[in-house]
Amino acid sequence: MRQDTRGLLVRVAIVVGAVALMVWFMPRDSRSYYQAEEGKPWKYADFTAPFDFPIYKSDEMIEREKDSLMSEYEPYYDLLEEVEAQQISAFTAAHPDGIEGLGVDYVSIIASRLRSLYQTGIIDAARYSEFAGDSAAIVRIVSGKNATSTAVSSLLSTKTAYEKLIDDEPVESHKAALRRLGLNEYIVPNLEYAEQRNEESIQDLMSTVPLASGVVQKGQKIIDRGDIVSETTYRTIESFKREMDRRSGDATQLRLTLAGQALYVAILIICFTLYLALFRKDYFEKVRSIAMLYALILLFTIATALMVRGNESAIYILPYAIVPVFIRIFMDSRTAFMTHSIMILLSASMLQEPFTFIVVEMAAGMTVIYSLRELQFRSQLFKSACFVAVASMLTYFAIELIEASDWSELDWGYYKYFLINGVLLLFAYPLLYVVEKAFGFISDITLIELSNTNNALLRRMSEVAPGTFQHSIQVGNLGAEIANRIGANGQLVRTGALYHDIGKMANPIYFTENQSGASPHDNMSYLDSAQVIISHVTDGLKMAEKHGLPSVVKDFIATHHGQGKTKYFYIKYKNDHPDEYVDDLLFTYPGPNPFTREQAILMMADSVEAASRSLPDYQEKTIRGLVEKMIGGMVADGYFKECPITFRDLAYAKTVLVEKLKTMYHTRVSYPKLNKKE
Repeated sequence: MRQDTRGLLVRVAIVVGAVALMVWFMPRDSRSYYQAEEGKPWKYADFTAPFDFPIYKSDEMIEREKDSLMSEYEPYYDLLEEVEAQQISAFTAAHPDGIEGLGVDYVSIIASRLRSLYQTGIIDAARYSEFAGDSAAIVRIVSGKNATSTAVSSLLSTKTAYEKLIDDEPVESHKAALRRLGLNEYIVPNLEYAEQRNEESIQDLMSTVPLASGVVQKGQKIIDRGDIVSETTYRTIESFKREMDRRSGDATQLRLTLAGQALYVAILIICFTLYLALFRKDYFEKVRSIAMLYALILLFTIATALMVRGNESAIYILPYAIVPVFIRIFMDSRTAFMTHSIMILLSASMLQEPFTFIVVEMAAGMTVIYSLRELQFRSQLFKSACFVAVASMLTYFAIELIEASDWSELDWGYYKYFLINGVLLLFAYPLLYVVEKAFGFISDITLIELSNTNNALLRRMSEVAPGTFQHSIQVGNLGAEIANRIGANGQLVRTGALYHDIGKMANPIYFTENQSGASPHDNMSYLDSAQVIISHVTDGLKMAEKHGLPSVVKDFIATHHGQGKTKYFYIKYKNDHPDEYVDDLLFTYPGPNPFTREQAILMMADSVEAASRSLPDYQEKTIRGLVEKMIGGMVADGYFKECPITFRDLAYAKTVLVEKLKTMYHTRVSYPKLNKKE
């Protein structure tokens, strides 16, 4: 119970983790990724406004309007009334006895001139130069609560004020003497640029510039597929993208989008999980199976999320059809179709044209499933990739014909993506190895490679234990025929049969099929003989581990005798020791009993083939009796209680074994003798 609970928690964690990761990577503003080019055809579907949004002006337009307003702006300058009094007082205090060489009257004359300059208004020379050449420039002089507009041309800079002072009558004739006085020290700006007031005023003025030039109403057609993107349409599309970006930054909108995505993903993933739990329970109960299924869905969903952030039009490059390839090879067609459908629906929620994407990718997925029922040769995958590329192109072309009103509206640029997709689909072949190692599956390709009798382990068995090698081939033929008849995996049975007795290579002479003379068991006790025979299972598992055989093949080694007994030596021992307690475990194989149909098939084929060698004759009645006895005994001993094999399967297995053994041991026609002439 504790183990079941742990397994359930692991499956729940996989499902929850997959949902969380998919929602995390999904873009919150996926529909703002339209790529429009002014003067180029619109390559997406007809675009209708999904909501009201303003048509924003371009940055250049806004800058022009701001520059136009700033050209008419009247900056504020504060009148510093205390400057006049301070500077005149400083001047008179510096010359209490008058100006040398000019007399006392000139002090009051210059003070009067300074007063006149300050009343005119003096601006800092740097500020004054900003208005150079603009005779119409106006500034606002602020005195107390009053602001008076004044032409800049009527004001003075510190430089022009000094020149005006020494050029005025009656001091003009005494310029040389006045220059020695340093009068420029008493001429400072009394009009100061009002920094804060101007900033606030400019901000208020800039805020009057409208950012939009109109409004697009919900449901309004913006552009049709194939239409040329005009300047106005381009601004409208960019405004839509800008509005989407703005909305995506809104906390409420973000929460709603996130909640919708989480609910959408959760519904689809839960539906897929229920499919597995109700209709493919054997997959659902294996963590590795659901791990692979959800990993593939997650991988391509995240890849889609990343792709739409770059160039969504290239989304068809992603080889989505590679997912049903893997699942069809390792599982079945229905699960491949369901997984592919869920993955496509999840990915479509992030796209601008979900309908086209769903139809095209569903067609590609079904093409893969139909064309790749079993992957045994590289050419099959190449043909399948070609079929997928053609099916995708034809489907996309059909949709374009439905939506287009003229041949010129067809977009031929997408077809290169389908060709690239077909090429990428060829990577399914090398990636099969990665999937096998990551999730512990085994493909028919690997089984075929393992079945090659030229590989090192099988070639060594043919040399060291030739009888066992021939026995394994015969068992493989019988088992594969049974498997094909009842719908099991024939290639798996054949491969398992070739390796099920590799442990006999450790002591080949102790097994009947490899003996040509006296048996070494003649000089051994029944218990020792039984242990040697039993050891071929454990030795075989060690060899399999050493040579890196897949676990599914090692299972055939462990289960081909199940928890049965070495009956010959067990019965002999009991007959010789009738009154002695016999520990049955000393004569029992370590097992376990078969837990798959393929393992049960191998057990039947192995036992019947070995027993058939001791038949006195090979008439149908004799063979049928042997088959019935052997398989009936296995059922009675409970060898098949843990595997999903049916009585119908057993009946077919018996029929196949009888037919094949009759063919294998058929009686040859006796050739007549030629009579010699006397």
